[in-house]
Amino acid sequence: MGRLWWRGGRLSYAAREVLMQQALAHSDMSRLVMRLASRVPVDAHPAAQSRLAAVSAVLRVVDGEPELLFIKRAELERDPWSGHMAFPGGRLEPGDASLEVTAIRETQEELALDLTRGRLLGRLDDLEPRSRTLPPIIIRPFVAIVEPDVALTPSDEVAATFWVPLARLQHESSKAEYVVDINGTRASFPAFRVEEHIVWGLTERIVRQLLALVTP
Repeated sequence: MGRLWWRGGRLSYAAREVLMQQALAHSDMSRLVMRLASRVPVDAHPAAQSRLAAVSAVLRVVDGEPELLFIKRAELERDPWSGHMAFPGGRLEPGDASLEVTAIRETQEELALDLTRGRLLGRLDDLEPRSRTLPPIIIRPFVAIVEPDVALTPSDEVAATFWVPLARLQHESSKAEYVVDINGTRASFPAFRVEEHIVWGLTERIVRQLLALVTP
């Protein structure tokens, strides 16, 4: 790239816009944008004790292939999702003007990834845990797209990061089943296999929502 593309070793605004437009022109991404714009997401109705949270389903397009970002949460005491595969995100804080702000802030804090340099595409339906053993929380997933070469700097809350092609998640070989013991009762949940890890629970439900909007 020439000088118009580089400023101090970083892509210029014009270059980033070109990359973003190329990514959004991908058939899967244009389909996703159109469907997000045309649907009305389902809002949950929080109970008095419910906490609000937001996560970011972050996409990029590399060599013509859309990829979805996952994190593996660090093993932390008192975290009910400790060690789980997840999306960057967290709880609404008093200084957050909205859950969209929460999603952007948490992604920046957990990965040093600034979503405002990319594009927020919309949001999915609110979700709540189905298990009564988990905290009463409502999670709002937002969908964003970023440049293909973004750098991630995980915080102490993140053990690992994974960019996974959407095509792989759509393939039957990625479908799995997660079996867990809940209060002495064996329960089975649909899941996705990401390398040696299993994506299940709230994260699996978010992935399923997203794939339904991408699939022709």
